[in-house]
Amino acid sequence: MSEQTADRRIQTTCLVILATVAVGATLWWLQSVLVPFVLSLFIALGLSPLIEYLTTKLRVPKWAAVLLTLIFAVALLTLAGMLVMTSATRLAANASTYQEQVLSLIDSALAILPLQDFGVNPDEAIRLPLNAISTAAIAIANAIVSLVSQGSIVLIFLMFLLLGGSARQTPPGGMWGEVKNRVQKYIAFKFIISAVTGLLVGIILSVLGIELAMAFGLMAFLLNFIPSIGSIVSTLLPLPVVLVSPEMSVLTMVLAIALPGAVQLVIGNVIEPKVMGDELDLHPVTILLALMIWGTLWGVVGMLLATPITAVMKILFERGERTRPIANLFAGRLDDLHGA
Repeated sequence: MSEQTADRRIQTTCLVILATVAVGATLWWLQSVLVPFVLSLFIALGLSPLIEYLTTKLRVPKWAAVLLTLIFAVALLTLAGMLVMTSATRLAANASTYQEQVLSLIDSALAILPLQDFGVNPDEAIRLPLNAISTAAIAIANAIVSLVSQGSIVLIFLMFLLLGGSARQTPPGGMWGEVKNRVQKYIAFKFIISAVTGLLVGIILSVLGIELAMAFGLMAFLLNFIPSIGSIVSTLLPLPVVLVSPEMSVLTMVLAIALPGAVQLVIGNVIEPKVMGDELDLHPVTILLALMIWGTLWGVVGMLLATPITAVMKILFERGERTRPIANLFAGRLDDLHGA
């Protein structure tokens, strides 16, 4: 019996590994369809409390509440798109000035570094940063086009999800009710905190006279949905524009990085834990691994959705007796791995 039990465990482990690899390959292969759908699903969960408020408190008909919510979502996406396009236009208009500043910085660096002693041609050393800048510009343009195209698909999915969700409400109890409540609380709290963070970052950079200040504020809002890594990236994001901006003092450059970093530090480590608490009950290592896995599968959008997706998986694992140890592992409760 012991040998048979060991063989069954080995077979089960192998099947789980194969199934995980197959599911991961499927998620990566179908990302063009699944990413907009899953993103619209979480947006619909975030907007459903607004529909409930309109229907219960203001006595608005359900179809009108869904229509108003869709208009609100489209308006937000349109404003965000206009802000990104305006910032990209301003960046293109000042491209020559930025290029001169980049060349000046490169010349200063080459004057200090003895590249010729190492057999490096200074002219080739100049071409490398310029090629990197052009490659980055092309990548940013492609990302904007992809974001706009996915935004239209997300809106189509969102319309059908909101219309379908308004016809049948999820029962307050049960597994799906718990999933909905937890995810909605997370999205609501995270949206408010991220909006405050993005607004403060945009105001600070605008007061300092940094180009694309509100665009960086928008990026701080979006990247704040990525735990830990997002705040670091959004803090360092204005650094290239700050360095290539002419006639900017060293104090302004330091403040442009230090003040948004202080905002991210206070909100992320002081305010957010007090407001949200341990709502999702996920260990930081679990969140980090989820960011790596979903970022590999679905890119930046996968990193945005990594935390709520992992929280949903944990709730589902808690419901099964055999999968409950996995849920305890997600929460970091190693002492309960052998519990019931």
